[in-house]
Amino acid sequence: MNKNFKAGQQGGFTLIELIVVIVILGILAATALPKFADLSSDARIASLKAAKGSIASVSSMAHARALVDTTATELKMENVTLKIKNGYPEASDEPTAKLIASAAGLTDDDYTITGAANLLTIRPKGVASTNNATCLLTYAPPASATAAPTITLTATNCG
Repeated sequence: MNKNFKAGQQGGFTLIELIVVIVILGILAATALPKFADLSSDARIASLKAAKGSIASVSSMAHARALVDTTATELKMENVTLKIKNGYPEASDEPTAKLIASAAGLTDDDYTITGAANLLTIRPKGVASTNNATCLLTYAPPASATAAPTITLTATNCG
């Protein structure tokens, strides 16, 4: 049996094989890119949904504690003192509204948190200023002791 192997010959890929592999990887990347291009908007919407759950939890826990102690005007939650009105956290001005977000574990690192005239507004960071009105979460305390707070999630154009 006679074999034509040269002693010391190295094996490897040819230039054509390498180019074909690179072209195939390029085609796969081009088809997969649109799938991952819009994930930032989905992430912001998911973040707002999580923030809504946190705000709703703080509101419910504060309400439960206010039902137990009907004379309380302030409650301490997560090392934050919340003002209570009509059995729920009050958001009468910006500092008071920001306390609700703080008790919910929401920080200025991830969100733009503002408050004014009984309305807490939370926007995820990185939203284009033209979409500020359509990518936000609001908390409005109840107007009476028999009502519940209004927590509204508006999550369109969060890109």
